[in-house]
Amino acid sequence: MLNSVWATRGMVVAPHSLAAESGCAVLREGGNAIEAMVAAAATIAMVYPHMNGIGGDGFWVVLPPGGAPFAIEACGPAAGLAGIGWYKGRGLDAIPFRGPAAANTVAGTIGGWKLALEQAQKLGGRMPLHRLLADSIHYGREGFPVTPSQTLCTAHKREELAPQPGFAATFLDQGSRMRRPKLAAVMEQLAAGGLDGFYRGDLARSMAADLEKLGSPLRLADFELYWARLVEPATLAHGSGQLFNMTLPTQGPVSLAILGIAERAGLADFACDTADHVHCLVEATKQAFALRDAYITDPAFAPLAVEEILAPARLDEAASRIDQFKAAPWGAGHVPADTVWLGAIDKDGLAVSFIQSIYHEYGSGIVLEESGVNWQNRGASFKLDPAHLWALAPGKKPFHTLNPAAAKLKSGGTLIYGTMGGDGQPQTQAAVYSRHALFGQPLQQAVSGPRWLLGRTWGQNTDTLKIEDRFAPGVIEDLLARGHVVEVYPAFSETMGHAGGIHRHPGGVLEGAADPRGNGAAAGF
Repeated sequence: MLNSVWATRGMVVAPHSLAAESGCAVLREGGNAIEAMVAAAATIAMVYPHMNGIGGDGFWVVLPPGGAPFAIEACGPAAGLAGIGWYKGRGLDAIPFRGPAAANTVAGTIGGWKLALEQAQKLGGRMPLHRLLADSIHYGREGFPVTPSQTLCTAHKREELAPQPGFAATFLDQGSRMRRPKLAAVMEQLAAGGLDGFYRGDLARSMAADLEKLGSPLRLADFELYWARLVEPATLAHGSGQLFNMTLPTQGPVSLAILGIAERAGLADFACDTADHVHCLVEATKQAFALRDAYITDPAFAPLAVEEILAPARLDEAASRIDQFKAAPWGAGHVPADTVWLGAIDKDGLAVSFIQSIYHEYGSGIVLEESGVNWQNRGASFKLDPAHLWALAPGKKPFHTLNPAAAKLKSGGTLIYGTMGGDGQPQTQAAVYSRHALFGQPLQQAVSGPRWLLGRTWGQNTDTLKIEDRFAPGVIEDLLARGHVVEVYPAFSETMGHAGGIHRHPGGVLEGAADPRGNGAAAGF
């Protein structure tokens, strides 16, 4: 079992080691945690392209050491042309997951970086933008090592991605060291002219023209209308502390609901990593996913506000439906997703939980000719049924699986944590949080320990209870006896996602963990 990483002056965790080192270098040079996160985000957008990129969306949950927590919603809405009729008129009964028609939402990530850096300056940040993007530019120009995760993913998805415009020339057959000079030039352009250039100016005009030429409904006006937003995070009072997560339109409230329902179902009374522990969280997940399917969407269209979704009486009712000895019926989950979670805490205690994504592996698969940006397919989660909660409408924000988590613990510590992986995100968060915050496991043990996943994650299309084979003897047999439909997965399966976390203990000591299932690291000093 790997050991946690310990530090006192600052720490960054990312699912790619180069990104963690980029962020940690900024902390060493006097930058704060938000600035470090932008540096790490820029690097990982370059060197981990199957999981994220600047053609995608991002979300931030920030816990200042002495102020109120805040969140940044950096998700782009559907294009002005992207109505149900646009797809029906092209003979489509559903939005495709690949190709130009899947690239139907504005990419919000860069807008989120811009807004985050404005908040960083209010908290004492002074690092110039060109410094924060320097590593990303270097790796794009000089090349970066292709990770085993990217190699396996590309091979697995090659047949469906190779025909997409620009994909083969950008991502196929480049060997073990990949260069992305067009994207490096974009980063240089942003470093020189400011991040707003992604939405207003020559770069925006170039990307909009390429998207239109390929057949996307996105236009320059969609770029020019976009701004990231400061919002209040979703929050939940828990016996272990105050929990925070991203609000609508993400499944952040679902992650909080799982922990709130499980607490009411007696989770703290069970032994860690037993069948009781797993069963309780799986059953809480089923109840929380029912809330997701009923209420989680663009807040402008949501039937309930997030406070009502997480109302104590609603969680009480959900917990009352859990039978600790029998699995409830389980229907279909949702589609896979690819994402990166990154975290940073600096010497002053400023804590950042951050996530950015292009949705499926390589997003829509298209790569813009002039800029080399690969575009997300997040809008494929919209439905072409006007009565559906996720019905497509121009300007509407899509449902997001993304949800960066954080907690102010009753012990006085601060915990940030998260993962990638579609349906698996809130479940892995529950596993990591319960192991570490409730049962006292070291953070690295909580992240590395055997995991489970009800439903789907990246590269998977079955809705079984997937469980790694490293649990103690008898656990899987006990779950089968309770009625779970189980698929056993090998140890450290990447299907379970790439998790990570940082705990700032009372007194300022930092404990960090990165997932051995990925290519990441916890870098501290």
